Amino acid sequence: MDAIVLLKDDHKTVEKLFKQFEKAGERAYKEKRQIVQQILHELTTHAYIEEEIFYPTARKDVPQTEDHVLESVEEHHVVVWMLSELRDLDPKDERYDAKVTVLMENVRHHVEEEEQEWFPQVREAMGRKKLQELGEQMEKAKADAPDDPLALLSARK
Repeated sequence: MDAIVLLKDDHKTVEKLFKQFEKAGERAYKEKRQIVQQILHELTTHAYIEEEIFYPTARKDVPQTEDHVLESVEEHHVVVWMLSELRDLDPKDERYDAKVTVLMENVRHHVEEEEQEWFPQVREAMGRKKLQELGEQMEKAKADAPDDPLALLSARK
C-alpha cells in the first residue's frame, strides 16, 4: 500500500471514531471510554509511523516540506499529551467531553493540513514506487508502536 493512502486510511478510521464519540449520549460513559481507548490506540500508532518513518523520509527526500514536518511534530506533541491525560481521566469528569472535543479539533486541523497542503507535494516528488516501499515499511512498523503516547518522539520534544 502507498504510504499516503495508508495515512489517509488511518485518518478516516480516526474520523469515524470521532463521529461515534459525538453521537454517543451525554451519559454514555462506558461507550465513550471504549471509543477514547480506540482513538488513543489509533492515534498513537499513526503518530509513531509518521514520526519514525514518514516524516524523516519526507524531510530528506522533499526538502520543501521541512516546515510542514516540523509543524506536524509540534501538533503531535499537543495531541499525545492530551491523549495521555484522557487515558486516565474518568469519563464522568466534567472536563472529559471538553478535552475530547479539543483533541478532535486539533487532529482534524492536522489532518486537513497534511492532506491538503503537503501530501500532494510528497506524492509528486517521491513517486509511486518509493511511496509503495514506504507504505510497506510503515504497515510493518505499526506492530512496533508503543501503547503509551508519551513514548513517542513528539512527546519528548
